[in-house]
Amino acid sequence: MRAVTEDMIRASMINMSADELEVMTVPGLHETVWDEREFLGWRDAHHKTRGYLVFWAGEELWGLMVRAAASPMPGGRSAMCVLCHTHQPAPQVSLFTAPKTGEAGARGASVGTYLCADLACSLLIRVLPVASAEIPEPEAIVTHKTRGMKDRLWNFSKSVRSDAA
Repeated sequence: MRAVTEDMIRASMINMSADELEVMTVPGLHETVWDEREFLGWRDAHHKTRGYLVFWAGEELWGLMVRAAASPMPGGRSAMCVLCHTHQPAPQVSLFTAPKTGEAGARGASVGTYLCADLACSLLIRVLPVASAEIPEPEAIVTHKTRGMKDRLWNFSKSVRSDAA
């Protein structure tokens, strides 16, 4: 991912009101290793159910607000994040909804999906498996996961846009 600034992030958000933008918290961008991210995802420090996903779609920066379910998934089970396809204990995955844009969003329409609760998919896909006879090049797995995650993020973001075909 190419580096972004707070102003760029705020300008990129496609499904937030002016009031929501005003109270959105942005993480410390100076600590971000941009080359190791397909998107910037974080939870809002002041609004516990809000999260944000920001990514480049070609030359355009897109940002989405998502809202986590108020209660975590019950323990004792596993769940999978739709973006990074990482299996985790169920409480580490959450149902998130994203308000749709335009008239549909104004009427309360939203799109939901299961995501890593901390929105740190870019970090999780980089946990390399141990090289073995079955997996001679673990880095190829990260490359494969990166492509798939970017495609799934793009498709999710298109479903948030009311004007997307």
